Amino acid sequence: MTTIAVTGASGFCGSHVATLAAARGADVLCVGRRPGPVGRHVPWDAESAPPDLAGADLVVHCAAAVGDPVPGSPAEATMRAVNVDGTARLLEAAGGRPVVWVSSSSVYAPGPGRDRITEDHPVGGQLNAYGRTKAAGEALALAAGAVVLRPRAVYGPRDPHLVPRLLARVRAGRVLLPGPDVVLSLTAVENLADACLEAAGWRPGAYNIADPVPYRRDEAVRTVLRAHGVRARIHHLPVSLAWGAAAAAEVLGRLRPGVEPPLTRYAVDQLAHRVVLDVSKAESQGWRADRTLADYATATSTVRPWRADAG
Repeated sequence: MTTIAVTGASGFCGSHVATLAAARGADVLCVGRRPGPVGRHVPWDAESAPPDLAGADLVVHCAAAVGDPVPGSPAEATMRAVNVDGTARLLEAAGGRPVVWVSSSSVYAPGPGRDRITEDHPVGGQLNAYGRTKAAGEALALAAGAVVLRPRAVYGPRDPHLVPRLLARVRAGRVLLPGPDVVLSLTAVENLADACLEAAGWRPGAYNIADPVPYRRDEAVRTVLRAHGVRARIHHLPVSLAWGAAAAAEVLGRLRPGVEPPLTRYAVDQLAHRVVLDVSKAESQGWRADRTLADYATATSTVRPWRADAG
């Protein structure tokens, strides 16, 4: 029986990887501060010593510090300690075992030319600490011969980030989005989990991971809102105005370093511009994504009945 160590197995992506690995017959080591949903718990704090990976045949590294903090905040320092220094500790502990390292499309340079992003797109110029530390961490992983996966905007059951932030933006029955409608790649967590397990046999290097087709942004937002029982109209804010508001929010956010700004330039960039991942490199390895946003909406609607927004 194959033994798979999954770091961050108590978190969003890691819990899905661990559960899927167990369902496919693997023995799972849930490596992190808290136990995972299956298998045996191996305690590890990514900010301290290397983990004990004894008995593992494969390591899937999902542990990460996630967020969009202001520069110089304690959260930014934590991101570096976990996403960069923690990666170095993990690679040391892996000791030559195959490693699948979960990165992010946030490592790609912002700006034009993201209509069909391949893995050769420039990495740099990231707009927040998360993108910068994930880029630094994946550089260590790539140098060590790992397979690096770059999903975009991961969503799905138990998502603590993307969907909750969207729902929190609904005000008086409205959602403000920067600029006109655009096309975006999204990644179902089930597709990412499947790729994490399939990637063990891939050639070392970086691979984009996303749903089978990109989505129109506005319709994707409506789909998620309907699935969660929220009725809201979409209003478009000029990109220049949204960018200025985000820059101001970041400046004000430095006065409250423990709280993330309500709007950031990174968020505006990710929502206002076409960002589509080319997944042909992963598909050339035989991988195919089969989950879509429609599957998520159907599953979510069955457990959360539709309601009208109070506003």
